[in-house]
Amino acid sequence: MLVSGLSRPHVKAIHDEIHVRLKALGEKHSRAEGSELGWWVLLDYSDVVVHVLQPEAREYYALDQLYGECPEVDWKNVAVPALVERATSQAG
Repeated sequence: MLVSGLSRPHVKAIHDEIHVRLKALGEKHSRAEGSELGWWVLLDYSDVVVHVLQPEAREYYALDQLYGECPEVDWKNVAVPALVERATSQAG
């Protein structure tokens, strides 16, 4: 999955949100690569690899072309369990 963040804080926020939501669903990834710089963050969930890049990094590394022949997944129509509100889960 390729995702663009508009700035370093935006890339880090996207990374954090993906991490928190998937962790709540029981998914784990190896150590995130690049999270300290916020230029390009890679999250490896074994079956799915998530790249969160600033637009300049996305253009420079041209991952869209590298993955261009891969089948696309209509992720908006993938059923996932409902998430519990963070405030509720943090209260316990």
